[in-house]
Amino acid sequence: MILGAHVSTAGGVSNAPLNARKLGITAFQIFTKNQNRWVQKPLEAEEIDKYLRNCDECGIECAVAHDAYLINLCATDEDNLRKSRAAFLDEMQRADQLRIPFLVMHPGSHKGSGEDAGLGGIAESLRVLFDQQPDGRVRVLLETTAGQGTNLGYTFEQLAELIRLVDCDERIGVCVDTCHIFAAGYDIRTRPAYDNVFEKFDKIVGLDRLYVFHLNDSKKELASRVDRHEHIGEGRLGLEPFDYLLNDERFKDIPALLETPGEMDDYIRNLDVLRNLVKDVS
Repeated sequence: MILGAHVSTAGGVSNAPLNARKLGITAFQIFTKNQNRWVQKPLEAEEIDKYLRNCDECGIECAVAHDAYLINLCATDEDNLRKSRAAFLDEMQRADQLRIPFLVMHPGSHKGSGEDAGLGGIAESLRVLFDQQPDGRVRVLLETTAGQGTNLGYTFEQLAELIRLVDCDERIGVCVDTCHIFAAGYDIRTRPAYDNVFEKFDKIVGLDRLYVFHLNDSKKELASRVDRHEHIGEGRLGLEPFDYLLNDERFKDIPALLETPGEMDDYIRNLDVLRNLVKDVS
């Protein structure tokens, strides 16, 4: 796997590749704008050029964007839905400006309207947005969620249904978060359980639709439906699932990005733990 982490863009997106280089990684995830604001000023051409130069100079293999937390593409409030769609269109446009191939998003929260209505609303929003950006290059990745509250995307069946409803294979895919699938009830702590989960994923969604992993241990127990990240090997998952993933030949070219708590020193420690799990196959 191509190990990476979510890195800071403090001072401008052009600093992201430099922060990745400090961690010794060639893949990273960023917010291309403030994740807690609806609107932010456009990216300046000079900053975009600097970002692209820094990516080249730092040997970055893959960059991933994550959308803002405020966005809910199945919002039942019309004003919130309008703002969510506008903000997500901006996210897609920013990713294209930065030549970022993947935009990870939490599918949405139905807020009481029901899961079927919520899934339908998300799919409709994505169809509208893809129509508004017909020449867009970024692939939107539905992130597996823990299923906390009324959040959608916590079962493989829901992800498959969204992909079916959107009906635009070239623009959509999936990001699997290890903490989230565990909290949602998918146990990957033993080899048989791990194999069973990804066999299910392949049958229901398709491994060919899996483009990114988020590597996080879980503070909460299996099927808790609570999203709380923990340092690698220090949570309820333990080290074994990460050993299985990192040495799974099916995923060798897929970016695997840390979102564990803490600062840069914590990322360095977690990356060292992960690198020590990689078996020498030479």
